[in-house]
Amino acid sequence: MSSQRAVVLEHGTRVHYLRMKNITLSADEQLIEQARLLAKSRHKTLNAMFREWLEQFTAHSGGAQEFDALMKRLKHVQAGSRFSRDEMNER
Repeated sequence: MSSQRAVVLEHGTRVHYLRMKNITLSADEQLIEQARLLAKSRHKTLNAMFREWLEQFTAHSGGAQEFDALMKRLKHVQAGSRFSRDEMNER
């Protein structure tokens, strides 16, 4: 069972509440230890490193969705014929 907790971030006079959900992951013990050492060398926790990775991972999927949406909007565009070498080099 995962619990939720609120994290309060203060920026000047504004306060942001972030809802976080706990998850449980399984991995090789040595891999986890290597990841902890890497995180420590970057002055971060393994938890913080995972959150950063998760943000990057989900951002990549957004790019693919945007590309698919663009291709769908441009499906009516017909590409012209191929250019010859001379035509491509015309100035």
